[in-house]
Amino acid sequence: MPSQVLKTVPNFFTIGNLLCGVFSITFIMNGLLQISALLIFLSAFLDLFDGRIARKLKVNNELGVVLDSLADIVSFGVAPALLFHSLSEPSFYTNVAFILFPTMGALRLARFSIKPTIGYFTGIPITAAGLIMAGMGLFLYSNPFITLILSGLMVTPIKVKKF
Repeated sequence: MPSQVLKTVPNFFTIGNLLCGVFSITFIMNGLLQISALLIFLSAFLDLFDGRIARKLKVNNELGVVLDSLADIVSFGVAPALLFHSLSEPSFYTNVAFILFPTMGALRLARFSIKPTIGYFTGIPITAAGLIMAGMGLFLYSNPFITLILSGLMVTPIKVKKF
């Protein structure tokens, strides 16, 4: 019984990450943009620990890996894109950036799920891109060109050292 409980502990952090992403979206819809940005930062804090706890407890499993990717696309792909869109003036570039950011984030997560790397990431992690977007949102700033650059950097073959 205790081992079954231990297996679920990392998933609680992952679900916390997901819930922060969902609440972030809810706060965006209610016009509370800076609180939304803070929830994206809280998502990153929880995301930092889910995998580490799983490895420490030696309870890595496929469910946790898939759940983590799904939580990440909501918290660091969709929520930051909506935050960006809510702050931006309508334009062609805004629309393209809004579509590409979560799409490239999902592609990056899918590539990593298929072929994980050790010691480095290929392209910048969606978490890093989402946090940059949340940081801009915290100061009520948006820029479609920065968003497009971040979208591209997530899927580039550039190797980024893991920290």
